[in-house]
Amino acid sequence: MTSPAAPLLVVGDALLDHDLFGRVERLAPDAPVPVVSDVRRATRPGGAALAAWLAAADGRDVTLVTALGDDPSSAELRAALGDRVRLLALPLDGTLSTKTRVLAEGRPLLRLDDGEGRAEEATAEARRAVAAASAVLVADYGRGCADVLRAALTEAAARMPVVWDPHPRGRPPVPGVRLATPSAAEAHTFAARSGGGPAGDPDDELRVAAQDAHQLVGDWRAASVAVTMSGRGALLSHGGTPLMVPSPVTAQGDACGAGDRFAATAAGLLADGQLTEAAVRGAVHAATRYVAEGGVRTLDAGRAPEPAPPAAVGAPTDEALRTAARVRAAGGTVVAAGGCFDLLHAGHVALLQAARRTGDCLVVCVNSDASVRRRKGDGRPLVPLADRVRVLRALECVDAVAVFDEDTPELLLARLRPHIWAKGGDYARTDLPEASLVASWDGQVVLFPYLDGRSTSGIAERAAHAPGGTEGARR
Repeated sequence: MTSPAAPLLVVGDALLDHDLFGRVERLAPDAPVPVVSDVRRATRPGGAALAAWLAAADGRDVTLVTALGDDPSSAELRAALGDRVRLLALPLDGTLSTKTRVLAEGRPLLRLDDGEGRAEEATAEARRAVAAASAVLVADYGRGCADVLRAALTEAAARMPVVWDPHPRGRPPVPGVRLATPSAAEAHTFAARSGGGPAGDPDDELRVAAQDAHQLVGDWRAASVAVTMSGRGALLSHGGTPLMVPSPVTAQGDACGAGDRFAATAAGLLADGQLTEAAVRGAVHAATRYVAEGGVRTLDAGRAPEPAPPAAVGAPTDEALRTAARVRAAGGTVVAAGGCFDLLHAGHVALLQAARRTGDCLVVCVNSDASVRRRKGDGRPLVPLADRVRVLRALECVDAVAVFDEDTPELLLARLRPHIWAKGGDYARTDLPEASLVASWDGQVVLFPYLDGRSTSGIAERAAHAPGGTEGARR
């Protein structure tokens, strides 16, 4: 069993977000503007409140320190958060900021911002919460929450992981943060303020981001800066040669909230004790999946998303079912692939990468240890289930892993109901027992080319007969 997710303190400016969804079929007769009809309204937490909400969805105990008042929008946000997060409210001068988007066919047409309330002062309770935290995410939206707690956050950054998601309207991160997460545009704005930053040539986006990140590590005295680059991934700098962490796929969809998803995931993984590089890889994968699954459209303001189960043996299956359900609900394509994946090799990786490119999420169905033994003999698996699941989950092309104990995955497939069931090309002349089942819900079995000469049995046999192989390893 793995340890439970570590708790997280989120400090920052909460917003209340409204979306108006409709369709456009004509222009208004009195002006050349689109007429949006059949409007549907959705309301949800925004800003730091969204980051806290998403962190709670990862199964964490989350405390949110933010400014709220007595205005109707503050009351609505309190109700939307419910008991999902522990709320420590700072006094708000003015009314809570709201953001309203008008969308047609899923594309934003207009955004209206209202309310300019700012955090008035810190409270003793908020300072104690920062002092007692084991990890902090600062979601700064430039409305004062980070400012009134700046001294406490400076002390915290010297002794615990602090992730700072900055905003051009706010101040730079406090010195010593473990990770700052500006977007490419935000990084360039901050770098330019101190007289640095190259010209923003779109063709040089990677070079510009690298130079901006390098400069900001020094300017901010940050341990590292991860510049998020929309669908390309993130560029991580510690002040030297940067590390590019690419998105596993190009996700098409509404990117609203993807930055909050990135920052919340990175902060949570650092709280769990992960290295910065691993936290950024996990955050890129989570943000990509968030967009692919429909982004904020999958969030219901009446309740937060179900928390992800701990990554223990058997637990990933429920997570995989929820992932498939979210993607299906958002109109995406669910792809599944299956196998033992004992000694993961290049043939497996090529198949999984190709399968992921055909849809919006990939769920890998893996045989349990007992299932492998029944199929392959008492000497298998060579790698136990917990390790096989962990390796598969580490692949950027894999969105979730599900485990089945039967000889074949039909029972699991009936629950997942994927649009595409991917198999290697070595099954081309084989009647797949699950083919008729997949067809029963109008799914499609698709074969992908298989790399010749790669097999677990072959690798194991070559290793056993190699000099210093199995016998040598026993000495």
